[in-house]
Amino acid sequence: MSNYDVVIVGTGHGGAQAAIALRQNGFEGSIQMIGRDPKPPYERPPLSKEYLAGDKPFERIMIRPVQFWEDKNIGLTLGETVSKIDPEAKEVHLASGERIGYGRLIWSAGGDARRMSCPGSHLEGVHAVRDQRDVKQLMADLESGAKKFVVIGGGYIGLEAAAVLRKLGCEVTLVESMDRLLSRVAGEDLSTFFAEEHRRQGVDVRLGCNVERLEGETRVTGVTLANGETIPCDAVVAGIGIVPSVGPLMAAGAAGANGVDVSDICRTSLEKVYAIGDCAAHANPYANGAVVRLESVQNANDMANTVAKAICGDPQPYDAMPWFWSNQYDLKLQTAGLNVDHDTTVLRGDPAERSFSVIYLRDGVVIAVDAVNRTKDYVQGGKLVKARAQVDPELLMNEEVPLKEMR
Repeated sequence: MSNYDVVIVGTGHGGAQAAIALRQNGFEGSIQMIGRDPKPPYERPPLSKEYLAGDKPFERIMIRPVQFWEDKNIGLTLGETVSKIDPEAKEVHLASGERIGYGRLIWSAGGDARRMSCPGSHLEGVHAVRDQRDVKQLMADLESGAKKFVVIGGGYIGLEAAAVLRKLGCEVTLVESMDRLLSRVAGEDLSTFFAEEHRRQGVDVRLGCNVERLEGETRVTGVTLANGETIPCDAVVAGIGIVPSVGPLMAAGAAGANGVDVSDICRTSLEKVYAIGDCAAHANPYANGAVVRLESVQNANDMANTVAKAICGDPQPYDAMPWFWSNQYDLKLQTAGLNVDHDTTVLRGDPAERSFSVIYLRDGVVIAVDAVNRTKDYVQGGKLVKARAQVDPELLMNEEVPLKEMR
């Protein structure tokens, strides 16, 4: 059995940054990363954008060159799954039967793509977009001549995939069960804009539609909706969220419901065990006191830095402002803050010009900004969010006054 000072489960953004940050903070002990992905750490956001579109080869989405990990004396165990944690013995058990001891454990396993559960979900040609293997399978369908796609889910992943598929000349129908796109993360102004934009680009956007079943014998040939209509297709892309990968933590007795609960320094209820990234439920200061999971690169990286500092003897509470981005067609959406419990929205600019911002307030305080092709509003609005600035909505609406002058 091997023993390491720090074992990191997960080789995505959070796991990679945790290892990097430990070395940057002077940690000289042994570090071993364990990932079920057979590839060294790579970026996930480009998978549904530049990588799927063929604009970036895999080598350009690597988080660091392979040699970097060896140079920093960071071990990589790839293509392995953790099946069990023994917090008393301080061991992780791998599906292969190997046991690995740890001084401290950082759980950064992220989540699994939520799979379709309706009849026909097992058919070939039903894709997720979570890791490189998922996207390679989708690309193989494209190369073999798939042209008609049904994208299920109107969140960021579904919309980004739809945009790339249209760019590649495919016929795309997007099916969303809610009555608007991005319903979990954006206000109605933004939802309406993106629905109209995707329709303008040729996507058949279906809102308020539930999937009844997937048709086909061995391969999917159509998607049947609850209203009885069947949409013919060559393949399906399901972008319906993730399920936090926390099974071994929960089985070991860690506290949590939607993910694993962590403290303000990302420590779980298990001794010497931390959790970061998509699977970590935490009381976020930008969420009006709510316990949330944030599925973003920013959150994974900043939580990783928090844990590294704690392990190196400099504990600092996690207090990073959330930010997100999404690229669709020639549109760059940038978000600062969280619009949790907002009571007012301000539209700054004209969506018809494809450059505008939506600003969210709660009790008169700016709490979030969605900026479409407006990087200045994103940057300056983010400073308002950080400052918890109180600004008159009429002033926010005035494009002649830069946001930076409103603090």
